[in-house]
Amino acid sequence: MPIVQQGSINTTALVVPDLYVQIVPPQNLVLNGVPTDVVGVVGSAAWGPVGQPVIVATMTDYAASFGPVMPRKYDMGTQVATAVQQGAQSFRCVRVSDGTDTAASLTLPGIGFVFTALYSGSLGNQLAVTLATGSKAGTWRLTVAMPGLVPEVYDNIAGSGAGFWQALAAAVNAGQGPQRGPSAFVVANAGSATAAPAAFSYSFSTGTPGTDGAAGVTAATLVGLDIVPRKGMYALRGQGCSIGVLADADDPTQYTTQEAFGLSEGVYMILTGPAGDTITNAVATKQSAGLDSYACKLMFGDWIWWNDPVNAVLRLVSPQGFVAGRLANLSPEQSSLNKPLYSVAGSQKSGTPGAGQSTSYAAADLAVLFQAGIDVIANPQPGGSFWGVRCGHNSSSNAAVSGDNYTRMTNYIAATLAAGMGQYVGQVINATLFQNIRATQLSFLQNMLGQGLLGSADGGLPFSVVCDTSNNPLSRTSLGYLQSDAQVQYQAINEKFIVNIEGGQTVQVQTQVLPGTPGALAA
Repeated sequence: MPIVQQGSINTTALVVPDLYVQIVPPQNLVLNGVPTDVVGVVGSAAWGPVGQPVIVATMTDYAASFGPVMPRKYDMGTQVATAVQQGAQSFRCVRVSDGTDTAASLTLPGIGFVFTALYSGSLGNQLAVTLATGSKAGTWRLTVAMPGLVPEVYDNIAGSGAGFWQALAAAVNAGQGPQRGPSAFVVANAGSATAAPAAFSYSFSTGTPGTDGAAGVTAATLVGLDIVPRKGMYALRGQGCSIGVLADADDPTQYTTQEAFGLSEGVYMILTGPAGDTITNAVATKQSAGLDSYACKLMFGDWIWWNDPVNAVLRLVSPQGFVAGRLANLSPEQSSLNKPLYSVAGSQKSGTPGAGQSTSYAAADLAVLFQAGIDVIANPQPGGSFWGVRCGHNSSSNAAVSGDNYTRMTNYIAATLAAGMGQYVGQVINATLFQNIRATQLSFLQNMLGQGLLGSADGGLPFSVVCDTSNNPLSRTSLGYLQSDAQVQYQAINEKFIVNIEGGQTVQVQTQVLPGTPGALAA
């Protein structure tokens, strides 16, 4: 009585009389949507791996992986921090350097034993190592400390002379079992150390300092190279990011490179103009750069005043983090238009906070920007006196695809289908396969409709899927081709709300009697 998987035996060629139980997998594949809140951020940092995407959820995670927010241009932590304040909580962070970054190191005086910071960066200069008596008699305990993080303790290290220092290096580099793994702060090299162990306490500030390699970082550095090992922006390939930010990358020569990456990966790239830009220059620069794509959102170079809580200073930062965080905290059918942004102290246009003067954009200014496919953070908004994104458009000049919602919905649906529909490849083309493919897509779209991501003004069904012989003739299927055609109508965004009111003492108001309620009037 064999139990087999369906398709593993030829059921038309059985010889032995028996009971054959076939396990039939579910015929309709269920699609679960991919996340739309993952923000990819590329920038410089004071610690952490270079060129490797790291998952970050909170600023505590960021500090543990990359150190503190640094008050300088191209800082990755600044963008993460401003995005977190808008509600974002899923990041893929990639650190870059200009190639001059170095790791801090400390050579124990008179011993020759060397501790080197696990990563390059200035944060390594704050490391400290302490050797004291161990818990067991005749042993030693090493403590490796980094400010703000839990110290690492390597206890009960025994031995004398060269054997002790080799045991100490092994404990640091390989760990002491499941409870105390390898160090996440330093690597150790016993070298030719032979001295008898004695208690010590040293700070890495007395050794060779580590450097960030941030002084020479440019927008081109953030873009990086698309060769293995990938660097910069290209390290975000395959990371599932729906939104991308190259911190403070205001060089227009890199705009279309980011556009190409956004199109290929389904990532909504948030771009920025240089701080203090003018409207005329911004429009001319965008046209000269050749940027006209739904894959990018270009923010005007009216940078934002932000109170940096880590460095306790009021700083001028790019609008990218605010916008990326706001979009990440919205469902993909939504627009960033008229949604509050938080922790904005002011902008270059509005004036320095506390100066007693405030300037807002004229309608003519906004019209020029929006017609050119450039968005801006401004106050007031249509909904009141608060800071927010003023247009909710990407950089495309095509009105049919220029909304935030078009980019994010298109990328979401495409990424979901790419993640789930591949299971049908390799199956036999027949009526059952047509039915299963269509049912899978219709189920996913119906779920979107039920959750409000899809809808229509007239209440009609906003999607259709065709997968049958009408679009799969024998001349195509015989060659192994199979095609499914879906149409999905997105919900439009109310951008120009017109409220008509006729008033005056000569106005004739038309009234009517409501059906079923005699004598009741309705205007």
